[in-house]
Amino acid sequence: MLGGVINSNNTLPILDNFLLELNGKELKVSASDMETTMLTALEVESEDDGSIAIPAKLLLDTLKTFPEQPLTFSADNGIMTVSHDKGSSEIACANGEEFPKAVSLTDPSSTSILGDTLATAINKTIFAAGNDDLRPVMSGVFFQFSTDSLTFVATDAHKLVRYRREDLSASETAEFIMPKKPLNLLKSMLQGSETEVLIEYNESNAQFTFDSTSIICRLIDGKYPNYEAVIPKENPNKLVITRNQFFKLCETCKYLF
Repeated sequence: MLGGVINSNNTLPILDNFLLELNGKELKVSASDMETTMLTALEVESEDDGSIAIPAKLLLDTLKTFPEQPLTFSADNGIMTVSHDKGSSEIACANGEEFPKAVSLTDPSSTSILGDTLATAINKTIFAAGNDDLRPVMSGVFFQFSTDSLTFVATDAHKLVRYRREDLSASETAEFIMPKKPLNLLKSMLQGSETEVLIEYNESNAQFTFDSTSIICRLIDGKYPNYEAVIPKENPNKLVITRNQFFKLCETCKYLF
């Protein structure tokens, strides 16, 4: 999943790399595009410390060629050697100190939510978010937390989706706009997950932490439109229909256009 963070055309060459940070038996692997940073930690057999930046695509392509067995990584003079029982590969690396540092949130507020619940909220809203660069606030999903509910909203000015969970709540009121990229990462990783996700946020950034993984992203700056104004409050016209019935009707009608 770390590869999903990296852009195909980075302005900074160092961002084409994974950052590997070794601290004894813990290896932390990071990827960033300056807007979104994802890092995950895993336990390894080592007693060393240090950091190195390794080309992400080259590393992933190299690992695909190896059989399923323990691998040994060793770095010396800017060269990473990846070894296994039947061979080895060498990859030129960069200094890990050149990799941008992850943002640390100052004075964040926080709330927790079940992983699958968050993935469901994203899945039910993100498709309605816009793609207009001239209206960036509509290009993300609006998170609206209160002491009696959690609400997720997306609109492109033509369609609007509001997903509200009144069985969930936050310790205090908060509102922020999440960009699509980190949301898509979270959706793919948390679908069906029973893991508790800690969401921390301030005025400019948000961080999602679960298991041994963290995703940190810059929030979309701006004020979200007053979506409540376009939702009818006293509409006597209501239709109740099962999802499958409605889907079949739409499938039939689409051939008329």
